[in-house]
Amino acid sequence: MKRYACIESPLGVITIQVNDEGVLGVWFESQTTQPEQLGSQSDDCPIINKVKQQLDEYFSRQRTSFDLPLAAQGTKFQTQVWHALTTIPYGTSISYQELAERIGNPKAVRAVGLANGKNPISIIVPCHRVIGKNGKLTGYAGGMDRKMKLLKLEGVME
Repeated sequence: MKRYACIESPLGVITIQVNDEGVLGVWFESQTTQPEQLGSQSDDCPIINKVKQQLDEYFSRQRTSFDLPLAAQGTKFQTQVWHALTTIPYGTSISYQELAERIGNPKAVRAVGLANGKNPISIIVPCHRVIGKNGKLTGYAGGMDRKMKLLKLEGVME
């Protein structure tokens, strides 16, 4: 059964969606990757409560990695890319080219970019840590302003 909750964050309202296996999605209010059906609203769900706590710790700079069960649904390729995103350490960034190389498919830079853009679990699966090869910020489903703020929070950008 899918459940969700909305929370306030320093970057605006965040919607958290979970099922019995884990986190399905974490979205900012303006994000286009949100599902049509969120499930039932829940203010008392152990997984949602754990996500809330860890996001609070992240935004207050007390947490640099997340320890949550993830249950995002996507293609085999997308889930491979999303898993690779979880290996990018806090406070660092990599290029789309480097991400493609990490999954063993260096020619799939564009496909990696598309999969990165479809990541449903913002912040926790840190797609914001992927930037252009030239060091410039590139697209982010949550908005470029939020991407910049997340990278500043982690000390990647000044």
